Amino acid sequence: MKNPQGKYAWSVKIGEKGQFVIPKEARDMLGVKPGDTILVLGDEEKGIAILPKDKMDQFIAQMMGHIQPEE
Repeated sequence: MKNPQGKYAWSVKIGEKGQFVIPKEARDMLGVKPGDTILVLGDEEKGIAILPKDKMDQFIAQMMGHIQPEE
């Protein structure tokens, strides 16, 4: 099965301390580097989402109704 353009999936294993490694391909694609801050979102029905810091302000503004989501 081919992924839709711009959509990716990776499998990671959760360690004993509840930690996991973001795959290198994902880090490179999102520009996440050691020491960066990321936002982890959780939804009981939808699961977990991880946003790089440069997307956090935009996401929070959308959640607060300050800007319209990008299409």
